Amino acid sequence: MKVRFTRRGVRVRIDDLELAALGRGEVLQLGTLWTGGGWSFSLDPLSDGVSGLGGQLNVGVRSLLPDLTEPAREGVTLTGPPRVDVEKDFGPQHV
Repeated sequence: MKVRFTRRGVRVRIDDLELAALGRGEVLQLGTLWTGGGWSFSLDPLSDGVSGLGGQLNVGVRSLLPDLTEPAREGVTLTGPPRVDVEKDFGPQHV
């Protein structure tokens, strides 16, 4: 999972193995800690909506998972705030 903060919100790119993990109900997490702080991001297939506290942002995609798994769709958007774009990034490494 790749997470990028932009002026419009947050852009998340997941590969095919991560999409399969979401389909199995697994939460995807990414984060980093440093002395006195840090940040973390989670993509949760069992909840809906965007919520955050401190340096933690949780994005629930339960209601959008059928759209995200649709082969013709490149991704989904949660309006937030912040706006979160979840995009599929399927490279040849897993084909």
